[in-house]
Amino acid sequence: MRGKQQKSSFVSARDAIHCATRVGPRVVRRALPSLLLVFAISLFPLLPFSPRAARAQEVIDKMVATINGRELITYTDLLWQLALQPDAPLERPRPEDLQQALNRLIDQRLIAQEGGRLPTIAPKDEDVRVAQNELIKRFPSPAAFQQRIARVGLTAEQFYEIVRQRVEIERYLDFRFRSFVVVTQKEIADYYRDTYVPRFRRQSPGRVVPTLEEAAKVVEQTLTEDKIESDTDAFLEDARARAEIVILNPV
Repeated sequence: MRGKQQKSSFVSARDAIHCATRVGPRVVRRALPSLLLVFAISLFPLLPFSPRAARAQEVIDKMVATINGRELITYTDLLWQLALQPDAPLERPRPEDLQQALNRLIDQRLIAQEGGRLPTIAPKDEDVRVAQNELIKRFPSPAAFQQRIARVGLTAEQFYEIVRQRVEIERYLDFRFRSFVVVTQKEIADYYRDTYVPRFRRQSPGRVVPTLEEAAKVVEQTLTEDKIESDTDAFLEDARARAEIVILNPV
């Protein structure tokens, strides 16, 4: 009986590797850590531990999607994204949270692939640390943050790499879009009249409305960010249309 069980375990691991190789050797290299975990999990029935733990391990290492045959997204990747969001439940993740995490990862991978075609300025260690600290501040305490990432097996090194990639993506978007945004004086005046003044009066009744000259810098910054967001959305929509995104296991 033990021999049959062991044979079945090796067949499951082999099938998992075969499935990944069909999407290209580069995916296999990226997926190797997950595949090794799948292989190890396939041997777990031979060891004395609870079925509940086995089911949890099998779920964590599920392959979710591939992008352009080069990028692999696993269920663990989604949990790591959710762990960095203070209000997202981890014990029983909501389907909408998982879908948002998947969409976010797809967008990040597409931007990274596009950014790889241009010379990049690697973020400094100090910049990454600042971004890490800003993210940790969103949690009740550093200890609460550490407990949360430990629950999903996210190490300090992996957390650093995730934040580093986010900073690099932000720099690429700044280079691609922010440098070319132009906000005219007419746009500032129109926004001030049609949006800024009515909103200020609703939010601060009885207070004196700042003049156009006083509010110009804030209005310009708002319009700049709106244009960058719009340009980024258009870029991602086009990138998704051209990309080959294969969903292996819907979340």
